[in-house]
Amino acid sequence: MCPIPTAGEQLPGGLILVVEDDPLILEFLCEILQDEGFVVHPQVSADAASEYLEQHANEVGLLLTDITMPGKLNGADLANEFGDRWPGKPIMIMSGFETPKSSGVRHKVSFIKKPWALGQLLDCVEAAFKSRQ
Repeated sequence: MCPIPTAGEQLPGGLILVVEDDPLILEFLCEILQDEGFVVHPQVSADAASEYLEQHANEVGLLLTDITMPGKLNGADLANEFGDRWPGKPIMIMSGFETPKSSGVRHKVSFIKKPWALGQLLDCVEAAFKSRQ
């Protein structure tokens, strides 16, 4: 799994909360983002991410979540909760099956369809951060 960042490492955009239920994709995403200098925190479910946000929302600069995942909450639910509670923070959604609209996301989000290319992912992350500046 991806290491947890230490204090003082965060970029001005803040930490990226990465939520993906497939452990291989989660690890790959975190490695890509860390290689680009981003600080990430991985979560394997929307439920776990929601709990993490209760204590650490002020550190999170971007929510990056898949839509379809097991548990009480899916990625669309998490995006709606995040957008309701922290409306100034950007949200990026990825999915190979659904779109933000078809899954019921109510907030403005950046969206990338799986499978994505590395450059597409990084462009989307950058655009998501810029969308809320």
